[in-house]
Amino acid sequence: MIPDWLEPMAATLTQERFNDPAWIFERKLDGIRILAYRTGEDVRLLTRNRLPRRMPHVEQAIRNLPVEDIILDGESTWDPDNRIAYHVFDILWLNGRNVTGLPLTERYRLLDAMPFEPPLGRVQQLHDERPWEHACRKGWEGVIAKRADSIYEHRRSKNWLKMKCELSKDFVVGGFTDPQKSRIGLGALLVGYYDGDDFVFAGKVGTGFDTKLLLELRERLDAIEIPHAPFTRALGLPRVRAHWVRPEVIVNVAFIEWTHNDKLRHSRLLEVREHRTARDVIRIY
Repeated sequence: MIPDWLEPMAATLTQERFNDPAWIFERKLDGIRILAYRTGEDVRLLTRNRLPRRMPHVEQAIRNLPVEDIILDGESTWDPDNRIAYHVFDILWLNGRNVTGLPLTERYRLLDAMPFEPPLGRVQQLHDERPWEHACRKGWEGVIAKRADSIYEHRRSKNWLKMKCELSKDFVVGGFTDPQKSRIGLGALLVGYYDGDDFVFAGKVGTGFDTKLLLELRERLDAIEIPHAPFTRALGLPRVRAHWVRPEVIVNVAFIEWTHNDKLRHSRLLEVREHRTARDVIRIY
């Protein structure tokens, strides 16, 4: 008997960028996650929080599928004609059988056999060498990478990874924190930008370093250390295990977005900039 509810699988956000034949890459949509349950002529559409959604033309399209019962996982968006479309990316149940224990490639074969008609469709797969760059060029939200041999897990899993399109911007280093545990050199850079005469704290950058760069930056920053924080607007600035430096070193940083309190979310170092003046580093977006 078809279950009333199966917890949807969730992807883990990653800053890693890779391409691997053992993974499948798909467009990340900016819509509403919907699980579609059909038993006979009865169709229920539920959000990941188990809230019901009414989309009559989607319900009818699912009702038209040549199956007895089915559970689909997908995302609803608005199509160019201002109608809701349902983009299917997985199948959990088919004709009395729970198929979540099958590898993703096998579940996709089941989906391939489905005669989807608009407003139903499959999520677009990407076969580029660098699919995340393709997504960002297209103005998409990002890419979902899925292990081809993975089962469907009813939890957040590292077998599904979210690669969101990133912003990148230059920031000025105003300090750094001490390394913890096995880390060497430094823990995170404390960076900011100029707004008129104010030096504004923008957040921490703690990833994107290799060992060589950690040691080189620590040596360079130790040489320009000062006793007090140079930031004049410093909401959220750490006070423990922090060192302060003259705002001279400029770094280019990738990040997903600004938080509600104007701090960098999921930041990572791209490179150290040379031959730029710190005072020219302002917030553009």
